[in-house]
Amino acid sequence: MTAPREESVGDATLYLGDCREILPELLDGSADMIWTDPPYGHNNNADDLIGRREAALGLGSVGPLRPIANDGPQEAEALFRFLLGQAPRLLARGGCCCCCCGGGGGPDPMFARWATAMDGPLEFKQMIVWDKGPMGLGWHYRRSYETVLVGQKRGGSCKWHTERSDIENIIRPGMLGRNKIIPTASQHPTEKPVALSAWFIGLHTLPGETVLDPFFGSGSTAEAALGLGRKFVGIEIDPVYFDMACRRIDLVARQGRLALEA
Repeated sequence: MTAPREESVGDATLYLGDCREILPELLDGSADMIWTDPPYGHNNNADDLIGRREAALGLGSVGPLRPIANDGPQEAEALFRFLLGQAPRLLARGGCCCCCCGGGGGPDPMFARWATAMDGPLEFKQMIVWDKGPMGLGWHYRRSYETVLVGQKRGGSCKWHTERSDIENIIRPGMLGRNKIIPTASQHPTEKPVALSAWFIGLHTLPGETVLDPFFGSGSTAEAALGLGRKFVGIEIDPVYFDMACRRIDLVARQGRLALEA
């Protein structure tokens, strides 16, 4: 177990450690929104097709494998349910949790299982389909989308900061640059586009409010939150990605607000 460490970079408070140790120490109502991308339980990058992408596509030999912590089926499920148990306490009134999740497939599809689990501690609001663009690896019905599950704190509707009437529950390929990322060695292996989290952060929070990410990887959520003038609290268990995120967040803090469309 990595010894917990805390860093402050501009309006970001970053914790290196296990969220199961750190979340219980955070104050009630300290987050206006949770945006997160927890492990899916697929054991990705552990000698699987994703880890062997270059060889599978004829682009070269297999590079160093980069397995994700707690990405086994039971570990990931336990982490997600732990987060759900903490979310009602951590969220301020009107807050919501936007959680990245897999798509369909199998006898017990992940999005259905997680949405059902969410609708208890939180009030399940919507499942958004993120069409990532070109199809992914695999066979037969190859994966081209993931989902984002939105649950709101019980006791009222979540904050909604747009007058637009054309917000649908599908994010289509190329919308504001929200296509999937083919990660390089300098990125987290399941990194999400900055514009993806920025879209939800802009809808559910205002400048000066706080976004919490208990699995912040190499910092894409932090970049989105800080770039939109929000405060950020993040937790990451892997010291390699934590240090990567610290460098990235320091750069964003020095640059000031970014031109991100929300």
